[in-house]
Amino acid sequence: MNRFDRDFFRRGGAAKSRRAGAREGTAESFNAASGSLGIVRRRRFRAVPLRIILPNLVTLFALSVGLTSIRFAAEGQFQNAVIAVIVAAILDGLDGRLARALRGTSRFGAELDSLADFVDFGVAPALILYFWNLHQIKSLGWFAVLVFAIACALRLARFNVMIEDPAKPAWQAHFFTGMPAPAGAIVALLPLYLSLSVVDGSATHWAVPFEIAYVLFIAFLMVSPIPHFSGKRIGRVPREYVIAVLFGVAVIVLLLATFPMEMLVGLSFVYLATIPFAMRRFKAYERAEAARVAAESDESDPAGRDLLH
Repeated sequence: MNRFDRDFFRRGGAAKSRRAGAREGTAESFNAASGSLGIVRRRRFRAVPLRIILPNLVTLFALSVGLTSIRFAAEGQFQNAVIAVIVAAILDGLDGRLARALRGTSRFGAELDSLADFVDFGVAPALILYFWNLHQIKSLGWFAVLVFAIACALRLARFNVMIEDPAKPAWQAHFFTGMPAPAGAIVALLPLYLSLSVVDGSATHWAVPFEIAYVLFIAFLMVSPIPHFSGKRIGRVPREYVIAVLFGVAVIVLLLATFPMEMLVGLSFVYLATIPFAMRRFKAYERAEAARVAAESDESDPAGRDLLH
């Protein structure tokens, strides 16, 4: 290659370098101009694992069932409305367990679950009761509906705040503070169960004040600090009780399928009867915790203990 050819290729390489530098400068100036104009470049979103999507799908299905219960109540199909609320409560218990089993818990799922719970267990049961019999005393009946829905919202908000408390003792995981929203929804429908059962407590005008008082009482239990037993820690069954537990669950399922309203009446009364036992058990834990703290303080301050004696 002669000197003329070398100069030609050298000039060509320099021109390519100048063009590349010009392109880079143009890109940098475009990015700077985009930032100054407030233009945001499109981001690439990370793929969401299926184990996170599945629990949210169960929550959305529960929300759909809860909304469908309102439609059944508006059409006068109150037994179907009750069954829909029960199904929503079962799905609500499954989505959390499914998320923990799949390690698919997320902040989005927690927020979605709270919103679905408010509709399923705050709005739907209240409207079912209003369409059924509370509308006969319109103003007072609607007042009870509003109080119940507000109590459910406050109960869920308090649960979301308390679940993130790191200072909470471990034994408090055995209890709920206030009646849980699903339990409140199921127990609040007790007057409707009685009406649809063999008791045949037909919807009458004279019973409406008692039903309103009962709904307000359940709303109070939801927002009160009264402890209730929690079933979230039930995960293992002793081997010697497996057969008995399977038999008991099978009997309960068969009775629910054969006599659904009568069984719901019985289960509601049983749940209400457990509240005093939960309060007593909670107080026992509190006394044991106070004694443990006092013993630890005595061990850490022996001089003060000697002065007391």
